[in-house]
Amino acid sequence: MEISAYLQRILDNLPHKPGVYLMKDASGTVVYVGKSKELYNRVRSYFHRSVTDEKTRRLRDQIADIEFIVTGDDPLDEEGELEALRLENTLIKRYRPHYNIALKDDKQYPYIKVTWAAPFPTVEFTRHMVQDGSRYFGPFNARSIRDTLDVLRRIFPYLTCDREITGKDPRACLYYDIKLCTGPCIGAVNQEEYRAMIGQLMHFLEGHSDEVLRDLEQRMHRAAEALQFERAARYRDQIRAISSLIESRKVINVGGPDQDVIGFASSNGDALVQVFFIRQGKLIGRESFPMENVLEEDMAAVIESFLQQFYDRAAFIPPEIMLPTEIEGHAVLERWLKGLRGGKRACLHVPKRGQKRELVEMANANAAEALGILKVQWQADTVRQEGALRELQEALGLPQIPNRIECYDISTTQGTAIVASRVVFVKGVPRKGEYRRFNINSVAHQGSDDYQSMREALTRRFRRYREAQETPSVTRPGQKDQDETWRLLPDLLIVDGGKGQLNVAVEVLGDFGLLEQVPVVGLAKQNEELFVPGRPESILLNRRSPALFLVQRVRDEAHRFAITSHRQRRAKESLASQLEAIPGIGPRRRKLLLDAFGRSIKKLREASVEEIAAVPGIGLELAQVIKEHL
Repeated sequence: MEISAYLQRILDNLPHKPGVYLMKDASGTVVYVGKSKELYNRVRSYFHRSVTDEKTRRLRDQIADIEFIVTGDDPLDEEGELEALRLENTLIKRYRPHYNIALKDDKQYPYIKVTWAAPFPTVEFTRHMVQDGSRYFGPFNARSIRDTLDVLRRIFPYLTCDREITGKDPRACLYYDIKLCTGPCIGAVNQEEYRAMIGQLMHFLEGHSDEVLRDLEQRMHRAAEALQFERAARYRDQIRAISSLIESRKVINVGGPDQDVIGFASSNGDALVQVFFIRQGKLIGRESFPMENVLEEDMAAVIESFLQQFYDRAAFIPPEIMLPTEIEGHAVLERWLKGLRGGKRACLHVPKRGQKRELVEMANANAAEALGILKVQWQADTVRQEGALRELQEALGLPQIPNRIECYDISTTQGTAIVASRVVFVKGVPRKGEYRRFNINSVAHQGSDDYQSMREALTRRFRRYREAQETPSVTRPGQKDQDETWRLLPDLLIVDGGKGQLNVAVEVLGDFGLLEQVPVVGLAKQNEELFVPGRPESILLNRRSPALFLVQRVRDEAHRFAITSHRQRRAKESLASQLEAIPGIGPRRRKLLLDAFGRSIKKLREASVEEIAAVPGIGLELAQVIKEHL
């Protein structure tokens, strides 16, 4: 392969030291981040003629620049290698490079959050851990966390409402009646009893179910002795629910500390990691994590990458992690894990025989089964979507399969804060990054006019198309084309409404000379009729038709997005209009207040006079006036 003189100079001057390297494409986008205990040898290895794996060849073809950061002076110094590992994690999270192995669909994996700092803690689903005094458990796979929370709530009926708990409310909500809440709002349990139950929940999540059972049994006996039979019955029901759940868990009895067992499976470029969570000799749970950007990577590389990403954000790290294969730099990884455990020992162990080896093999087998099921689901989804698109093509007589569908909807309340939405589906799947909303201005003072609102939205959309065509893309490989969402024409344009909205769409497409290029239909809500230009009668798809389900899903998504956007605009306009009515508040001060309180009337109302006065240009006297008016 040919290497540019610029790249060759970088390769020739790489240091023989540990560090991190960032590979960039011609646009300056970071496409890969890696680490090494000796940068010179590692980075140059990508450019050897003997490299045969497809992923490295693709990466190499895009490299236009290489940046490196030295983290130590000696390749034999583990401290420099450890610092490189930490820095690599940070840079991967910052740049999310295209060629790095990653947890699939990883916006943020979910956790169970217990708001322990609150007087009456709640148990919540979250994707972010913050230092707010809460306790976190996870990460979990998104597919299973809802079921986990359902089970927990039946065993430990925790609060889910946001009311202030005084214990003096006249009556509880429905959840108390169906035994999904202990009723602290009406004083059915006091704060100490409620927090004790939440403490048991956390102990249970940590795997200490036997201790939780013993504590509940003691509480049940004490309540019975004190003739508090309702309370004793509540403890009895909790004991039964926990005992039933424990019976479904596999007793491992491997001895030793708490452990995680890592399993791995791959097939035709897809890979999945399975984690068994063993606490006090019991298998308390397992999670599957699909990986992406794997291609021809070997098991050790994928597992090493998984360990770094998973445990970097894990709420709990056990002292022993069992692996199916040896990984490069395991000593450095152990030191890194030890740091995450607050200096406590962390061991990466590859068992060769005995029950521990059987556990790893069981995890591998479960990973293979989970990957197989996922691939069948992915294939079934693809086949179903392709079938719906082909059926829609035939029903509407389209020249090609409508792989790209755009749908438009209008949302308004009595002609105010009118918003049009555009949603995009590609191959039957929503492309949320290309959703757009249009604040309609042309009919803002004329009352509601759906036709004119639709005309403005479509005109603005296809004007953007024309502008994008007149300014050709100059992006390079790996760089995102910011105008692509406007540059691409839909294979099918859907407008929510009947013949009137359809006629508007036809006129707009005609104005831009696109009538022959963009097929368009109107979808009427009442009978789910599809109206096509030049055809007097509507098209009624079979009620059980996958094509109809797809069209309905697209239309419903456009409607949902329009309503959400409309509510947001109304909320902003409502706050702005309320502020304008206050003496002494002009456009500048209104903007300062809106920015200071997140455009939320609730936050502004809840703010103290002093907090409002702290906004630049307001002052104490005007803050008191604002408080009185709100």
